[in-house]
Amino acid sequence: MESRATRLNSRRNTMIDIQIEEAYLPEVDEITIRAAARATLTQQGTAPSAELTILVSDDAEIQALNLSFMGIDAPTDVLSFPSGETQLDPTGAAFPEVYLGDIIISCPQAAAQAAAGGHPLSRELELLTVHGVLHLLGHDHATADEKERMWAAQAQILAMLGNPLAPA
Repeated sequence: MESRATRLNSRRNTMIDIQIEEAYLPEVDEITIRAAARATLTQQGTAPSAELTILVSDDAEIQALNLSFMGIDAPTDVLSFPSGETQLDPTGAAFPEVYLGDIIISCPQAAAQAAAGGHPLSRELELLTVHGVLHLLGHDHATADEKERMWAAQAQILAMLGNPLAPA
């Protein structure tokens, strides 16, 4: 797979490694993805030195990962793989580990969802990035209470980004 990988140090020392498969470079704005990830980390109050990787890929790769890790033999829009480790902030509260984990987004799935919803691909990629980062930070939507908390955080972050999409 050929891709372009970028890393950026923000004022918070956040490292966001974005890899976009070459076929999707014309369609995918890495600045949008980076801004969505950074907004999520900021809104959630994560460690100032957090790191994560985001890969924008195809259906075949995400389907293989979905089968291997979730037991589902079908493509999906986004998968998150948290590192699962923690660190403590100066007050003794747990922060996610410096390396939060990996997010994989299917560009074809995102494009189909954007077309079905009548909005630009960039907005769908923002939504999927926010959703993926929230999963890295421990959010889930397996129960009604978890879903309510995650969707509220997601809606707040999307509003910060000026994105009109609301979680369904």
